[in-house]
Formats: sequence, C-alpha cells, structure tokens
Amino acid sequence: MREQEPAGGVQVIARAAQLLRALEREPQGLSLAQLAERVRLPRSTVHRIVTALAAEGLLASVSSTGRVRIGPEFARLAAAGPTEFWRPVEPFMQQLHDQLGETIDCGMLDGARVRVIHVIPSTRHTLRAIAEVGQAFPLYCSAKGKALLAAMDRPAALRMLPPVLDRYTSHTITSIKAIEAELDKAAETGVTYAVEEATLGVCAAAIAVRESSGMLLTIGVVVPTQRYHGAEAAITRALVQVRREALAAFSQ
Repeated sequence: MREQEPAGGVQVIARAAQLLRALEREPQGLSLAQLAERVRLPRSTVHRIVTALAAEGLLASVSSTGRVRIGPEFARLAAAGPTEFWRPVEPFMQQLHDQLGETIDCGMLDGARVRVIHVIPSTRHTLRAIAEVGQAFPLYCSAKGKALLAAMDRPAALRMLPPVLDRYTSHTITSIKAIEAELDKAAETGVTYAVEEATLGVCAAAIAVRESSGMLLTIGVVVPTQRYHGAEAAITRALVQVRREALAAFSQ
C-alpha cells in the first residue's frame, strides 16, 4: 500500500523553493524579516522552513549579520548532477566561439528566469565577459531571457513578466510595452539584445532554439561593452546563421 503523503507536504516544498529562489541573487543573504516580506509568508513559517533547510546544508547563516544565504550543499549537488541539457547545442556554441572569439553561453528557462547551464569562455581576449554556470537572470533584462520570450506566443510571454520590472542598471528597460516592441523586432531574425541592462559593462545578444527533444535552449554571445559597439552587425549575422543551421538540424 502506498503511504499517504503528509498533509501540506507539497505546500512546504513549494514554500521552501520560494525561499531558495528569493536568495539566489543575494550573496550577502537576507534577514528572516526580509525573506518573509519577499515571499509574503508569516515570519514564523519562514523561520521553520529556514531551520530545516539549514540543517540539510541548503542554507547557511551569516553569523556577523544574522542573515541567511544559499548553503554549500547546493554546490555539491550541482557538481554531482550528470544531466547536460546543453549537449545538443554545443556544436553551434563552438561554431560561434571560433568565429567571434567571444564568450558563448547556453541558458534554459527556470521558472520566471533564465539560468546559465553551460559556458565556453573567450580565449582570444584578455578582457572578457564571463557568465557563470548556475547564474540566473530575469527574462526581461537579459538577451537570453528575451530570446526565450520571443520564442513563446505573445500571451504566454507576457504572463512570464512580473507586474513591476525592477531596474538593475540605468539601462534596464522597465516598460512592458518597450519589451513587447523588442520582441516584435526579434520576430524575423530571432535575435534579441541586452545592452548593459542586467550588468554595467556587459552586453549580449542571443537566440533560442528548440532541440530535438522539445527543450527550448538559448545560445548567447556575451561581450564587454567597449568591444560590443561596432561589432553588433557581425554578432547578429553569426547568430542568424547559427539559428538557421540549428533549426534545420533539429527539424530532421
């Protein structure tokens, strides 16, 4: 006989995931009060879940501040994970890397964000932009995220956007209408751009392709701002060509 699931077990897991996502872009951690406000849960509930996650090493306390942050167990689990979702697009990433000499990354949808799952760093330049594996970005202010949105039907894409678009830099687009205009521009080529929208000094262009199993992946070119301007046309041409070849390969 199958054991009955404890009442509220699924809800507890969902709430734990909320807490972890709230902390993913907070390397200095958050206090319990800040966490409770972020996830809109009672502080007593947050405290109970944080205590359980900390006992498993999934959260760690910052003793000097009383805050909590992502714990070391995550790094161990990530390193042990055998799944390499990026493998189908790796040849196209390598093609771009060889042609442009810039950092090339691959991302996938993770909730309402895009998460970097593979990176081929630039070896041609001393000054280079590096996206870290595991790093996650909002969909609306990253080239990778916009590529995913452009690959969706418009109603689905708009449902992925938060009601308020937070500003990460002075270049972040915070208007949903402006985001829609960018998606319209990407309709023909599939190429999307982010010019210092998530991080100052870093620009990117990206495409999204659906590989043979149906998974939607992004391929992006990440470039320091000072080298990006003047290279946009070459980057766009390279991405358009790779997208065309990838779509042909995965449609067979």
